[in-house]
Amino acid sequence: MTTASTPHLAERRAIGPALAASLILAIGMGFGRFAFTGLYPVMVGDGFLTVHGGTLAASANYAGYLLGALLISHAKPAQARSLCIWSTAGSILCMALLGVLHAAAVIIAVRGLAGICSAVSMVAASLWLLQHMGHGHGAPILYAGVGVGIVLSAELIALGHHAGLASPALWIVLALASLVLALAASPALGLQPEPAPASDARAEARVAGRGTPLAQALRLIAIYGLAGFGYIVTATYLPLFIKGALGPVDPIHVWAVFGFGAVPSCFFWHWLQVRAGTRRSLTLNLVVQGVGVVLPVFSQSAAAYLLSAFLVGGTFVGTVTIAMPAARRVAHAVRFSMLAVMTAVYGVGQIIGPLVANAILASTQSFTGSLLTAGGALIVAAVLSAGL
Repeated sequence: MTTASTPHLAERRAIGPALAASLILAIGMGFGRFAFTGLYPVMVGDGFLTVHGGTLAASANYAGYLLGALLISHAKPAQARSLCIWSTAGSILCMALLGVLHAAAVIIAVRGLAGICSAVSMVAASLWLLQHMGHGHGAPILYAGVGVGIVLSAELIALGHHAGLASPALWIVLALASLVLALAASPALGLQPEPAPASDARAEARVAGRGTPLAQALRLIAIYGLAGFGYIVTATYLPLFIKGALGPVDPIHVWAVFGFGAVPSCFFWHWLQVRAGTRRSLTLNLVVQGVGVVLPVFSQSAAAYLLSAFLVGGTFVGTVTIAMPAARRVAHAVRFSMLAVMTAVYGVGQIIGPLVANAILASTQSFTGSLLTAGGALIVAAVLSAGL
């Protein structure tokens, strides 16, 4: 029998598995993927990378992300636990390798492998929690792991840099910290799914949109690809293009603000989706994200950089929190894995983003054109989402 307390009971049961899946994303995404953004200026300063080499490393990572999503496009929910374990081990190994291998070509190759591991972590953690375990209510906790990983890795980098550690030693520190997080997640990964409770009628009532489920699925895929392109310039270059603008403040702290914005945003955007629906919440999310991306074009003050970091950080994982559960609900309309394809098109956007930014930077010696282009992509995505 369904009772009024069923959704709350489901939420309580989801906490343990959601925290474990969240730690998988903290390692695979926050550490394994986005720590490079914070370490990028340090590696350039240490002489291990040039700005061009860093762009190639970023693009290799995003290409790996796309490849990883494609490789597991037919993964089944029952396989998700094993995929979580292997992708987490791979992410930790990649961080450790960057601590001991210093040739630019090797760094680029390792970042490509790290991208594969990140994509597998994203898809596998989502599959395991949302489908295998059946804990849709755990989505905000799950995707908050990305922000938690960004904050923890950024502050570890800042502390290590302040202590005089070079970038290789910082990568080893991140690998060890990730190992601790992995050990904390391992007990809950052994849990078995319980019989699925009745779904939250309020959430399901908000699924219905305009057009057929197939049309909604295809529109979601297009929106997600544009979102991947739109946020990636800020996520790749933020500490680099504000270097020197904050006086004695280490730019990595601004990157930490990016992560701080991401953690609570998952809960806010999930709350808004339940109450306002996917169409309205996703449209607002993308508009706010676009504003955050272009803000540094109009002001180069410390306050503008901090606000930009908070707005983009506070929306980009929110996009995932809204779009991935929505994709799961229309997955029956397509013959491929929606979660994997969504992750893949996000990867395509992220490959194109740094390449476009690098080309514009080379011709203009400014990030202005890159930020305006990225912001425009997010506004186009918002227009598309208004038609869901």
